[in-house]
Amino acid sequence: MGAGLSALLELSGVSRRFGGLRALSDIDLAVERGEVVGLIGPNGAGKTTLVNVVSGVHRASAGRVRFDGEDVTRLRPFQAARRGIARTFQIVQPFPAMTVLENVTAAALFAGGEGSIAEARSQAREHLEFVGLAAVADQPAAQLTLAMRKRLELAKSLAMRPKLLLLDEVNAGLNSVEMDAALGLIRGIAARGVTIVIIEHLMKVVLSLCSRIVVLHHGELIAAGAPAGIVQDERVVQAYLGRRYAAAQAAGG
Repeated sequence: MGAGLSALLELSGVSRRFGGLRALSDIDLAVERGEVVGLIGPNGAGKTTLVNVVSGVHRASAGRVRFDGEDVTRLRPFQAARRGIARTFQIVQPFPAMTVLENVTAAALFAGGEGSIAEARSQAREHLEFVGLAAVADQPAAQLTLAMRKRLELAKSLAMRPKLLLLDEVNAGLNSVEMDAALGLIRGIAARGVTIVIIEHLMKVVLSLCSRIVVLHHGELIAAGAPAGIVQDERVVQAYLGRRYAAAQAAGG
C-alpha cells in the first residue's frame, strides 16, 4: 500500500524482532490525513507492537517510519509526542495521587508545549469539558471509575495537541452505554481533524467508526481496505472473523 500525497503516516518495510520472535514483518502502510483506521487481528498479531513502533516505545528492527514528512523511525516517545503522535494504553494508568485536572495539565505542559502552568491548566479544563469530566476536575484520579479513567486518558491525549491519535483497546471493559459515549467522543475528536488509528476487538465498533480497516496476522499485514470488503476477505475470515460472522454480515446481520 503506497502512500498518497497527503499521507500523514507512512511505514515502509517495517519489521520488529524480539530475540528470535518476529513481531512485525515487512509492514507497508500509509495513513492519510483525517482517516479513522481500524487495526484488527487475533491476539499476538502485532497490533500493539505496531503502535509502539510508531510512537517510539519500540524501535523498528528494519524499515522506516515517516510522520508528517519527517523520518521518525528512531525517535523516543517524548519526541514523537511533541511532533504530534499521541497514544492511549490498554491498561489505563493515570497519576493516582494527582487530581484529574493536574493529570491533564501535566500532559499539556510536557507534550503539548503550553508555555505556562496557567495556560496549560486553562487548556486542560477545556479538554475535561469536552470529555465530560469537568465536574470531577478537582477529584483525585484514583477515585475515577474505569469509564472515567478512559475519558481522562482521552483528555490527556488531546492535551498533547495530536495530529495522530493511536487508541489501544479504548473500549475494553466498558458497558454498552459507556461504549456509546466513548464512540461519540472518538467521533468528536475525528471531527476536529485528528487522524485516528484504533486497535479494537469489537467489530461493531470498527464498522461504525472506521473508513478503512487494516488486518494483521502473525506480524504480517494480510489485508487493508474498506470495511465491507474486509469482512468478506477470505484471508481475514480464516485468520480472525470466522465463517459464521462473515455469513451474518453477508445476510445483513
